Amino acid sequence: AAIRNSLLRDAWVDDVVVRREFPDTLAIDVTERAVAAVVEVPTQDATDTKAWAIASDGMWLMPIPKAGTEAASKTSAKVYEDAANVLHITDVPYGTQAEIGTYCSDANVSNALAVVDGLTTQLADRVVSVQATDPESTTLSIEDGPDIVVGTAENIREKERVAIEIMAQHPEGVAYINVRTVDRPTWRAL
Repeated sequence: AAIRNSLLRDAWVDDVVVRREFPDTLAIDVTERAVAAVVEVPTQDATDTKAWAIASDGMWLMPIPKAGTEAASKTSAKVYEDAANVLHITDVPYGTQAEIGTYCSDANVSNALAVVDGLTTQLADRVVSVQATDPESTTLSIEDGPDIVVGTAENIREKERVAIEIMAQHPEGVAYINVRTVDRPTWRAL
């Protein structure tokens, strides 16, 4: 139990199983968390943002140092590789607190993670960033497509279905889709 608890203090460790294999072996299986998103958290003085890695369960993993800094030279290249391949959550309001090893308590960030987690691969693979100004205004920026205002994660599969249907009905292009109220979507064509 002491070994397990010690390892679980690391934010990157999701689960640990320790077992004894007779006669003289102790086996430790560690399940790591992965970077699910990079959140642009406003700094204390509100003059800039700091990139934070967050796991899909809302655990703050680490601040990501800016490339070219001394701190960046001490950070694993895998962190930067992962950060480049996950979505970015932007427009997070001032006051959002990120601390290594704690769960995110910000409703905006939590909703953005839930929205993306609820999408199917048909749309999720195209999401580049999520604007998390507030849960009601959560907006997906998709690759080669319109911004899609989805609002809260409630009924996200239905919202996704309607957005994909609108894009299919307008192959010449759509600039903006709003599916917050899924039974009354709005959009603007190009």
